[in-house]
Formats: sequence, C-alpha cells, structure tokens
Amino acid sequence: MRSFQVSQFRPTTSAFSTATTKLADHDANDPHHEESFEEFTARYEKEFEQVQDVFELQRNLNNAFAYDLVPSPSVITAALRAARRVNDYPTAVRIFEGIKAKVENKGQYDEYLQELNGIREELGINLKETMYPEAS
Repeated sequence: MRSFQVSQFRPTTSAFSTATTKLADHDANDPHHEESFEEFTARYEKEFEQVQDVFELQRNLNNAFAYDLVPSPSVITAALRAARRVNDYPTAVRIFEGIKAKVENKGQYDEYLQELNGIREELGINLKETMYPEAS
C-alpha cells in the first residue's frame, strides 16, 4: 500500500509581485453580510469600468444579472460603455434583453429605456425589437 507524503514546500511571494491585495471592511468579511443595493451598484460600476475583454464583460453581466434585482441604470451604463470599449455590439444589444427579462412589467422596461435612451443614442445601440419586430 502506497502512502502519500505531505510536502514541506511552501509557496513564497516575490517582493516584486504584481498581485494586489484587496482591502475590505470588517462587515464585508462577515459571512452573513447583506450587500445593499448601493454597495452592489458601486461594486458593479467599478467592475465594468475595469473590463478589458469580452470574457470579463460577459462574466460580470452574468454575475450582475444573477441577483434577485435589476441592476441600476448607472450599472447598465457602465456595462454598455464596457461593451463599446471591447467592441462587442451583440452583447450591448443583449444587455437590453436581460433588462426586459428581469423587470416585472413592460412599464418598468419602458422606464429603463427612457432613462438609457441617451447612452443608446450615443453608442448607436439598437434594440432587438426594433431590429427584428416580428421576433418580439
């Protein structure tokens, strides 16, 4: 019977490490900490501002839309700007499909569209329902 030996090897960190340490407040470390809507909004605005590729954009969108809430217009604006930055027009269109699926009714969706109309025009984003009216 073979036994496994535990190695005494311990990874070391270089003095020139490029990894950053994230400082968090004490409450965020609490496993029962409930993130407020304002904290959620600030976190995802920052996440989308740091997006450098399509994978990060789509991962952050998946995470943001997984919560039991609709992201605020400021988060959506940051996501749309990130989609433009990484040149991903299809994802920009799908962000609006995600909003439509998350809101409770058409009135709420219309309010989001009205609020985000400026950014849509600025970035030239069409809605799926205007591009494919028969599919809506």
